Amino acid sequence: MQENREFHGLLGFEEVMNLGWITTLASPSTPAAQVSFMTADKTAPVTPDMSVEVEDVDAAYAVMRDSGAEIVHPLQDEEWGVRRFFVRDPNGRVINVLSHR
Repeated sequence: MQENREFHGLLGFEEVMNLGWITTLASPSTPAAQVSFMTADKTAPVTPDMSVEVEDVDAAYAVMRDSGAEIVHPLQDEEWGVRRFFVRDPNGRVINVLSHR
């Protein structure tokens, strides 16, 4: 994690969250520009390959479920302030889809 923090620091990113198992870095000039790194997921049986923040995670969940996409981790609220679910994309990657509460 330290190497990722230092490397992305060269691009101007600063640490904005560190829960030990996940670290998030953000651009000071554009705080919505973020990158996160996980060693393992705290509440899910699989660690996602990437995360996508959406405006309405409940609507995104309904669209994915109704399309027949594989839901890897159910929609739920997490103690660190997000509501999220995991879905597998057509290439087999696990995507963490979330909204902040």
